[in-house]
Amino acid sequence: MSASTLMEFAVQMKCDGCAKTVRKALEGVDGIKSVQINVENEQVIVEGTLPSNSVKNLIEATGKLAVLQGYGSSTETRPKLTAAAVAMLEAGNPSIKGVVRFVQTDEDTCVVDGTVDGLPPGKHGLFIHECGDISNGCHSCGDIFGNMGPLTKKVAGAMGDIVVHPNGRSEFHMINKNVKVWDMIGRSMIIHEEDTDARIQNKIENRLTCGIIARSAGVSENNKKICSCDGVTLWDERNVPLAGEGRQSKM
Repeated sequence: MSASTLMEFAVQMKCDGCAKTVRKALEGVDGIKSVQINVENEQVIVEGTLPSNSVKNLIEATGKLAVLQGYGSSTETRPKLTAAAVAMLEAGNPSIKGVVRFVQTDEDTCVVDGTVDGLPPGKHGLFIHECGDISNGCHSCGDIFGNMGPLTKKVAGAMGDIVVHPNGRSEFHMINKNVKVWDMIGRSMIIHEEDTDARIQNKIENRLTCGIIARSAGVSENNKKICSCDGVTLWDERNVPLAGEGRQSKM
């Protein structure tokens, strides 16, 4: 079971021919419901249930660069209060990197969409933790959010399990009804080595990677083409680290 989301991509397009190529790559794909393209604004909006990274790969298979700029609920299910959030997983194990996005598609449903690399193959549990504090890596994030007694799958912070392939990558798009996006902003997202069942049965845990959950841009809320802090363009930014010494060295 899944819910549709809107994914807004900036795509390098110069003519109607470019748009036709991108549309052909997307329309008819299982998991894609609709495609809107604006060549003048170099914008592609896709509604569907695929992981955002899978949609990005379909676009880039045409030879066009693509950058995810906005992520939100579909127009059919969008609640009065729309919320989107993102966690950049870069604390903990330095070899693990990833992005997890959250969007509230209705009052009861949160879509969790992510891509993570460098994980051990197998099943791992996704958990929201109480504190948005990564000053001591994942150890300073506090307990699992909402855990007031014996841990169960109904606890607010229990987001479900992801499956990691032998190459260390996991791409996922799933729904969760335990927690709302506006309750998780400012907290942290942690991937545990154990899956949810094992974490419930065993109090010992191994926190693999984590990141602070922050509000993110919804669809049509981010028109940035160049970073004001260091002049990195939208197209260059997709190939460099988000922050740190490696950002400028990769330019």
